[in-house]
Amino acid sequence: MPVEPGGTIGILGGGQLGRMTALAAANLGYRCHVFCHSADEPAAQIATRTTLAAFNDNDAVDAFAANIDVATLEFENIPIATLERIARHTPVRPSPAVQAVAQNRLREKSFANELGIATAPFRAVTGADELAAAIEEVGTPSVLKTVRFGYDGKGQVAIADGTDPVHAWSDSGASPETDGGILEGFVDFELEISVIVARSTNGDTAAFVPVENRHRNHILDETIVPAAIPDATAEAARDIAIRLCEGLGVIGLLAVEMFVTANGEVLVNEVAPRPHNSGHWSIDASRTSQYEQLVRAICGLPLGDPTRRCDAVMKNLVGDEVEAWRKAITDPSAHLHLYGKTETRAGRKMGHVTRLGKAFGG
Repeated sequence: MPVEPGGTIGILGGGQLGRMTALAAANLGYRCHVFCHSADEPAAQIATRTTLAAFNDNDAVDAFAANIDVATLEFENIPIATLERIARHTPVRPSPAVQAVAQNRLREKSFANELGIATAPFRAVTGADELAAAIEEVGTPSVLKTVRFGYDGKGQVAIADGTDPVHAWSDSGASPETDGGILEGFVDFELEISVIVARSTNGDTAAFVPVENRHRNHILDETIVPAAIPDATAEAARDIAIRLCEGLGVIGLLAVEMFVTANGEVLVNEVAPRPHNSGHWSIDASRTSQYEQLVRAICGLPLGDPTRRCDAVMKNLVGDEVEAWRKAITDPSAHLHLYGKTETRAGRKMGHVTRLGKAFGG
């Protein structure tokens, strides 16, 4: 049965993705109950209700689950045991099984390969000796990553000729707690792209246009909408995202980050079963935003139209860049979004600005 407007959506995590999901949910008449650690987190600031507790607090988790109609996530590193506990009471979308794949770089790359979808070459490593052997197989340059928990460049070490495997292993922070490490071969790519696809309870899918992502210091800096790639490449990227979404059985959103090589090959890098930084532009430049699409998908409503209304460039405001809001607020082409974070620090995403370009088809 659909969760109709007036129902309560539980959001695990209190960051800006949860905040923008809650705003979209409110526009459709839903209430949001946010489970997070602090009342000052971006999503908690605007939620109808909050539960402030650790994700392994079983009493708090049970009380949360009893007071919502459906649960979703705004970041993927929620303990699987917590998700499974909630799922005993109410639907969790995307499911714990989807999250178990997305939380583990080895599983997500292996899953893609099993579907016939290409990735960079990779090897599992559990220590410095295995890393040395993996470097011989995969070659250099390459990158050592933790299997779990790394993001925005954290838990990653570049591997070059002459890199000491012992030091690299130590620097990566890989351990039994992160399920070890993964060595990934370097991809000589032309650009990085992503596709966000929604899938509803009845299996319908809708994919947003492929976009180009430009990073600085391992953090997304700008998203260019649409990506400047041939139509055939764009169609291949959409097809990959939909195949992964259907293969995983996602109900909700799946963001798929990909590399496009010089010869037009599309390789999957990572997946995220949640709203994604590279989809912020859709609030202002798409007929349906990724956040509204998530609400529609998890509540069993018909999916919206993901077609972009115009070209766009989304710029993250990271750290002190947030001071640019003063200029952005005077720019008629700019749409400013601030996340309500009171502490500015290096590498922290404080907001974003989306500048709109020519109309789609114009």
